[in-house]
Amino acid sequence: MKLGAKIKDYRSYIINLIMPALVFGFITGTLTAFTVTLYKFLAHHIIDISKHAYSFFRTHLYFVPILLGVLFGISVLLAFLFKKYPNLKGGGIPTSIGILRGIITFKWLRSLLGVFTLSLFSFLIGVPLGNEGPSVQMGTSIGRGTVYLFAGGKHRAWDRYTMTGGACAGFSVATGAPISGILFAIEEAHQRISPTIMIVASSSVLFANIAVRPLSQIFGVSSELFEGISIPHLELKELWIPLLVGVVLGLLGSLILKYYQVIKRFFGGTLKKVPSFVKIFLIFTLTVAVGLITFSGVSTGHSLIISLFDNNLSIGILIFILLARATLTIGANTNGLSGGMFIPSLAIGATVSAIIGRLLLICGLDSRFYSVILVLGIVATLSGFMKSPLTAIIFSIEALACHENIISVIMVSLIAYFITELFGAKSINDSAMEAHVEDQNDGKVPTVNNVTVKVMSGAFAVGKQIRDIFWPANMFVLSVQKAKANSAEVDEHGGKELRVGDILCVQYSTFDEKTTMYELEGIVGKQKTENTSTCI
Repeated sequence: MKLGAKIKDYRSYIINLIMPALVFGFITGTLTAFTVTLYKFLAHHIIDISKHAYSFFRTHLYFVPILLGVLFGISVLLAFLFKKYPNLKGGGIPTSIGILRGIITFKWLRSLLGVFTLSLFSFLIGVPLGNEGPSVQMGTSIGRGTVYLFAGGKHRAWDRYTMTGGACAGFSVATGAPISGILFAIEEAHQRISPTIMIVASSSVLFANIAVRPLSQIFGVSSELFEGISIPHLELKELWIPLLVGVVLGLLGSLILKYYQVIKRFFGGTLKKVPSFVKIFLIFTLTVAVGLITFSGVSTGHSLIISLFDNNLSIGILIFILLARATLTIGANTNGLSGGMFIPSLAIGATVSAIIGRLLLICGLDSRFYSVILVLGIVATLSGFMKSPLTAIIFSIEALACHENIISVIMVSLIAYFITELFGAKSINDSAMEAHVEDQNDGKVPTVNNVTVKVMSGAFAVGKQIRDIFWPANMFVLSVQKAKANSAEVDEHGGKELRVGDILCVQYSTFDEKTTMYELEGIVGKQKTENTSTCI
């Protein structure tokens, strides 16, 4: 390739990839850092109010009927909002994953304001849902808002990339784990890696973490999820501990993932004809009942995890907390209440680990290993329950101080993951996302078409490989007819890069033809498309 052509390619690479990624990453990351930090500040104080409220009602039971009356009214209001604005349901990582994969539609501003507000109501009531999931979805919303407000239709093909960056930034700010935030894009959101994904995710997380440092001091909130954790180093002779924890968490994780399907069928099948407000009120009533017994059985689960390190709860109480939290968290998510399942899921794993630790202490295990068991249980939950083994390993180093126990972490992560795979259990995020998609497309009939399109000059697709492009959901490139001017030119990837004039034949299945074609034109350039029965 001649020097002039190389300079032209480098210039195009910088203008069309590097600059947009950095600009969108800066805006999205900074705005996400501010929004999530403010959200964490409000959530912390609202959870504290909720804790004191439960203490009050525990000693003044005669006020409980009034509380239930208020919750009934809130249930009716939420059911109305969910019916009028279905996209307000949920508000966690599964919803964000569906959005990033292009299979869940949403209005970015409505989603941002709705998730921000409604999840705070969940925390006030004490519903066992977390704030990490909403932080991810708010970052996703900010990512789309960034493209729509600052780029308009010109760069709309960057939409899902920028939303991915926002989701990663939201996870990073919420957990204080930036590398895990970047891995979220690869392992959870898209389950693949490409240079564009890495650049956008990394730049968004970078700018978010730069901004969050002064913001955390201003709002007085911690930038870390778990502070002050210190665990002893495990020797080779003590590797039976991660082996045991991995097996137990893998088996129980598989059981709980099956339990998710049971509760989903109960609310969606057995209680299908029951009005939504009644099912929401049922979740609220059970939450109040558990909260009056012990606050550890409700709320996000963050304070529960911290308290478990003190080892001051009996095995009986731990079993009650485990059953209550698993039922309420899954029930709340199934009914669309706003809040995430990340920390609540880790709380379930930590509770199981605490039970294991208490039993081993009774059998004579040195008490110094109790904290290790708790941490390994959290790692096993993230790996098996959420099917994210790589994120689990990195998260353990960033947030759980496991840098000296990396062998144990890898062992417990792989064992838990392998067992849940062996039993064919879907991740909690995939199960929740599929339920959302089914609800969104209920009663709709998809259309299937073949369309030929040309790669236009200046289009987003120019210079990119097919595998690196976020095509509309359920769209596949069946063939590529190279333009005559490009037929003799072979790039470093063997001719796989798209060039101006290339003709693509794509097949797609969609519930929304207009949106699908709008997204496709954002990638290959605006043009009149032609349906075809066969491809060249």
